[in-house]
Amino acid sequence: MMAAEGPYVAAVVARLPDPSAGLAAYGVALAVAILVEAPVMMLLSASNALVTDAPSYRRLRSFVHLLAVGCTGLLAVTLVPAGHDFLIRRMLNLPDQIAGMTYTALWCFLPWPAAIGYRRFWQGVLIRSGQTRLVTAGTVVRLAATTVAAIGFAVLTDLHGPAVGAAALSTGVVVEAVAARWMARSSIAALDDGPGLPEPPETARSPGEELTWGRITGFYVPLAMTSLVGIAMQPLLTFFMARGNSPVESLAVFPVVMGAAFIFRSIGISYQDAVISLSGKHNQHVGALARFGLGLGLTLTAGFMTLAWTPLAHAWFGGLAGLESELTPFAITAAGAMAVMPLFGVWLSFQRGILIGARRTRPIVVSSVVEMLTLAVMFPVLGIWAGWAGATAAATALLVARVAANIWLARPVARSLRPR
Repeated sequence: MMAAEGPYVAAVVARLPDPSAGLAAYGVALAVAILVEAPVMMLLSASNALVTDAPSYRRLRSFVHLLAVGCTGLLAVTLVPAGHDFLIRRMLNLPDQIAGMTYTALWCFLPWPAAIGYRRFWQGVLIRSGQTRLVTAGTVVRLAATTVAAIGFAVLTDLHGPAVGAAALSTGVVVEAVAARWMARSSIAALDDGPGLPEPPETARSPGEELTWGRITGFYVPLAMTSLVGIAMQPLLTFFMARGNSPVESLAVFPVVMGAAFIFRSIGISYQDAVISLSGKHNQHVGALARFGLGLGLTLTAGFMTLAWTPLAHAWFGGLAGLESELTPFAITAAGAMAVMPLFGVWLSFQRGILIGARRTRPIVVSSVVEMLTLAVMFPVLGIWAGWAGATAAATALLVARVAANIWLARPVARSLRPR
């Protein structure tokens, strides 16, 4: 359901005045906002793994407060005129019109990182207590709030497209964070009044072992670094596309293409948690999980191929997504270049799930660095030396980088699967 949010909001932005510049500015602002929120992305996993009683809940909540303040401060730096000028105008070299739109959109994104952090923290508590349906309900609330906000800001205000999109997304996550806290109230009360939440055997703490700041940091930093490196690739691509061929067209269509791709990739991302939960203490269920993952990856890839390689692509990008006729070919070519990405995404989720279950997080961080370095090499080769359009070069570079990460993790995963 969350995968539907990006294409929907981008479609709203595409139907407002000056859509090409608006989509380009929206893509840049969203890339910056996602980069800033990277440190809080893994709070769901941390909350799910570490919150078992009232002291651990309060200690991790204090850690969340610190992360929320820090991430909001980082985003605020981009709103200081000197910081904005350095990042948007000098580093990204954006035209004045797009830079101005981006500045307003970033203001609208200011509540975003803290709201993301808190809602993922409380969602982890819900998952740990077995109330996964409430997480789904929270996502429904978020989508409804985002929809109402997008329509309301577009119709009732004079905000330009990027600001409408950013304000709608921020409204959605703030409402979802409030809903998650309200839904988790019984689970939180059980931490004080009941026996607490169950402790999985493989993550159980030793008797008398307190959840200290040091233990939280040691557990969380590798996860946060993995998220940060992974998310940094989108701003890196934004930087490259701003200097490549057809920069405005590429910046305009790329968030639309990535939104369509995420619809098929999102299910594969969730597969990682299934591998962690179901592989078994001695990896006895890995074979079944691998067969399921192969079928899942092929199915998702077939779906994206159908969207990207058939006449359905014109209906999606030119009709549903609302791209102008001169932008649609850029989107179709870029989507076609990365049509097999869902298969390799599922493979990566399987690999990461195995390694996290074995408590070996360092190879995951290294693979993310390998992926980013491959991306940094491939885009100049394709987008500058070969002269491809920026969006197509970015999509192809993403695919090659993902395959490189898969290959890098093959050996650590094989070691983790050896009999203990």
